[in-house]
Amino acid sequence: MRYTLAFLVLGSHINESGFRCLDFSAFGKKIYLLHKREFRMTEITQDQANKKARDLFNKGFVAFERGNLDYAIDLLSACIQIEPAFLQARRFLRAAEIQRFKQTKLGAVSKAMLLLKALPKYGQALALVKSGKADQALWMAEELLKDDPLNRKYLRLAARAAEQAGLPEAAIQTLEVAYEHYPDDAELVEWLGQLYRQAGRTREARQMFEKLCELKPRDLQAMKQLKDVTALDSMLSDGWVETAQKGGTYRGIIKDTKEAVLLEQEAKAVKSDKDAAALIAEFKERIAAEPGNANLYRGLARLYAQRKMFDEAIETLTKALEMNPGDPELDAAVSQMRIQKYDYEIEQLKQAGDTAGAAAKEAERNQFYADNLQERVRRYPNDLKLRYEWGVLLYENDMLNEAIQQFQLSQRSPKHRIRSLYYLGMCFKQKKQYDLAVEQFLKADSEIAGMDADKKEILYELGRTYELMGRPKDAVEAYKRIYQVDIGFKDVAQRVESLYK
Repeated sequence: MRYTLAFLVLGSHINESGFRCLDFSAFGKKIYLLHKREFRMTEITQDQANKKARDLFNKGFVAFERGNLDYAIDLLSACIQIEPAFLQARRFLRAAEIQRFKQTKLGAVSKAMLLLKALPKYGQALALVKSGKADQALWMAEELLKDDPLNRKYLRLAARAAEQAGLPEAAIQTLEVAYEHYPDDAELVEWLGQLYRQAGRTREARQMFEKLCELKPRDLQAMKQLKDVTALDSMLSDGWVETAQKGGTYRGIIKDTKEAVLLEQEAKAVKSDKDAAALIAEFKERIAAEPGNANLYRGLARLYAQRKMFDEAIETLTKALEMNPGDPELDAAVSQMRIQKYDYEIEQLKQAGDTAGAAAKEAERNQFYADNLQERVRRYPNDLKLRYEWGVLLYENDMLNEAIQQFQLSQRSPKHRIRSLYYLGMCFKQKKQYDLAVEQFLKADSEIAGMDADKKEILYELGRTYELMGRPKDAVEAYKRIYQVDIGFKDVAQRVESLYK
């Protein structure tokens, strides 16, 4: 899939960063739009990959889970050779390579020998990039990363080759690994920021350029790039892309003045009843003209919800779902709206002093949530986010074996993998299968580079499990890692001091 945002507007100009700048004087602000810039959306999912690649991925994932890293790397490498745009496979391949590399713990001499041995292949790969043979260069870069996955030169090479090969998402993924380990490399930060911007991921781009300005506080070009991407992020966040794509000035871009006024009203942080009523009427007119546009139904439902008209909101989303059966996002939107209605009714009962009524309504809400979630898991068995949410609910209700089954599935989702491993550890800990719990906590720990909130929680539970196993030395080592960065986390200070005594 390709998309291009290119606008030729009278009175506009191209700025130094390659963006067309439109001056919408009605708002006294400038909007920056990508100018004639193409970005190929090439990522394929597991379902889209061919059968052989899927089989290799599944076997490689199982090998990775079991700690058979050499076999996992071989299988996942073969998988991405067949499907270069299979980013989930690349992600687990890199995780396996890094884990193996850290476990090997090479000395200085061994590292020097490894670099020397790889030097000819690195030179060949550079030559391939320069001659435009990006696909071959990318594969050679992957071969280099197998043995030295955190080598900054090899990561740069892989990202450059992926970018030239028309795989910008793979380039981003590679640079994200590089940034995680080399956060103060200004060149890497700027490069990743530019790729994020080209991909339309303006929030991440802004974060990169903010970091770049920290690293190079007197660099005027860095400041300008931050200013440009901040404006672009603001534009996209405010929903201006659709407006700008129509071309022209602000009032000319929109079909007529009435629609301009309605959009201005919709953008207000607080809407009056008059504004909301006008917008609802306008959305109804649009739906009548475009009955198949699910986004209009979502917009109308949001307006209803803002006015606490939950029944109307639910009815609107249900109509959209009937026209788009099997759409998990719409299905989830209907469920969330029902939960919103329950929450509002519970709050109203509490304010009225009806404690018993609020408790009964809360029990009804919780039952609906459980039944609805279970039913959606049945309808969308491959939705790993639902599997994770269902697992959490089962865990909270002490249905540990059933929860374990869900987390074993949901850990395949890169987004939910760490929390799934954490909950697997918690399930085994509750079952007093402490050795299995430790294994899950260690696995989750190894996959988080920095000391974030998840890592602290994982290390804390690892320490608690070691204590339950009668291994105080291991426990204190886990607690100390938290203690060194956050002495106030839970009761970790008391536990460290107690175990030292």
